[in-house]
Amino acid sequence: MAKPIIAIVGRPNVGKSTIFNRIVGDRMAIVEDKPGITRDRLYGRGTWLDREFSVIDTGGIEIDGEDEIMRSVRVQAELAIEESDVIVFMVDAKTGVTSTDEEIAQILFKSGKPVLLAVNKVDNIGRQENIYEFYSLGFGDPISISGSHGIGIGDLLEEASKHFPEDTGDEYGEDVIKVALIGRPNVGKSSLVNAMLGEERVIVSQEAGTTRDAIDTPFTKDGQKYVLIDTAGMRKRGKVYESTEKYSVMRAMKAIERADVVLVVINGEEGIIEQDKHIAGYAHEAGKASVFVVNKWDVVEKDDKTMQNFTNKIRDHFLFMSYAPVVFVSAKTKQRLHKLYPVVNKAAENHSMRIVTHVLNDVISDAVALNAPPTDKGRRLRLNYATQVAVKPPTIVLFVNDPELMHFSYERYLENKIRAAFDFEGTPLRLFTRRKSDES
Repeated sequence: MAKPIIAIVGRPNVGKSTIFNRIVGDRMAIVEDKPGITRDRLYGRGTWLDREFSVIDTGGIEIDGEDEIMRSVRVQAELAIEESDVIVFMVDAKTGVTSTDEEIAQILFKSGKPVLLAVNKVDNIGRQENIYEFYSLGFGDPISISGSHGIGIGDLLEEASKHFPEDTGDEYGEDVIKVALIGRPNVGKSSLVNAMLGEERVIVSQEAGTTRDAIDTPFTKDGQKYVLIDTAGMRKRGKVYESTEKYSVMRAMKAIERADVVLVVINGEEGIIEQDKHIAGYAHEAGKASVFVVNKWDVVEKDDKTMQNFTNKIRDHFLFMSYAPVVFVSAKTKQRLHKLYPVVNKAAENHSMRIVTHVLNDVISDAVALNAPPTDKGRRLRLNYATQVAVKPPTIVLFVNDPELMHFSYERYLENKIRAAFDFEGTPLRLFTRRKSDES
C-alpha cells in the first residue's frame, strides 16, 4: 500500500521548507529568507509511531509579481488537495492572518480533506497569544510550531497521523508484478501503456500532460500477471502553470511507493534532460527496482553504434543508477517491445532476492582476501560477518569492529562484489554498517 502523504501548503515565506526539513531530518530544501526561493518542490520520508509517511514541500513555483502570487498558491493548494491524505496549512505568527491566507483557506475548506492549521514562528511565549486570530480561518485549534527551534513538530505529526488511511496491506497478490511508469510529460508514457496492453485503454493526445489520473490496469503476459500504474504528468495552460509539472511528482510518488518495478521513460528523440534525473531519483530513493525505457526509438536516426552511445549517455547522467538496465522501444510501432518483459521480470525477481547467510559471508570473505580494507590512523576495519535483513530492496547489514572505519569507496567495492556474485541487476542494494556489539 502507498505510504500516506502529507502536503505542506501556504503562501510564500511562511517557512514551509524549514518545517519540511525538520520532519524529514535532512536539509534537502534550500532555505533563504526570500519568497519563492524554493526552486524544486521536494519530497522526503518520515516516521511517526512506526508508521512511515511521505511529506511534500509544495514551495517551488517562481512568482513573477504580485498578480501571480494568488494564482500560484491556488495551484499548490489544488494539487495538494488532489494528491495528499493530510494537508498542513502553514501560516505565520509574525505577520498574522493575510488576505492570501484567507484565499487559501477557502480553497482548502471546500476540499473536504483533513487540514491541520500550523502557526509557524511561535518562537516565544509572547507570540503564543498571536495564534488566536487564526481561529478565524475556520480549521479549529491552531497548532503552534517553530521551524527554527523545532518546537511543536511532534504535536503536528501526532495530529496528522490521526488522519492517515488504514494500512490495508498489498491490494494485489504476491504473484503480481506492479509496474509504474514515470517520466516527464510527452515522453510517451500513455502510448507505452497502450502498446503493452495492446489496446487503447488510456486516452492519448499530442499535447503534453493530457492524462489527468493515475490508472491501474491489470493484465497477463506469457503467464505472468502484471498491474500497470500510469503516472502521466499534469500541465495546465498559462504562464503560471508552466512550472507546475514539478507537482506531478505527488502522483508519481504514490505510484512509485506501490510499485515493484519502475519504468523510467525517456524520450529517445529529445534525449536526456535534467528533469529526467530528478524523476529517476525518486525511484532510486524509494529503493525500487528500475528499468530505463528509451521510447520513440523508431524516429531516431541510427547506425550500429547509436544504441551503445545512448546507453553510455544514460550511464554518464545516471551514475547513481548503474544497476538499472536499458531497453529501447517504440510504443508507436511496438518495435522491440517484447524485450521489455523479460527485463522487468528479472528486475522484480532480483528486487525480492534473498541470499543464504553463509553464502553471502563466503563472498564477503573472498572480497576481503582479494582487497583488504584500508587502515585509518593505524586501525584497520575488520568485517565479522554479514546478513541480509530485508528484501525490496535487498538490504544487507555488515557487522564490523568500528563502523567509522568503513570508507565509502570500500563499501562500494563490497557492493560491486556482491552484485557480481548474485546478479542484482535492476535493483538497488542497500548496505548498512553496524558495530558487532549492536547485533543484539
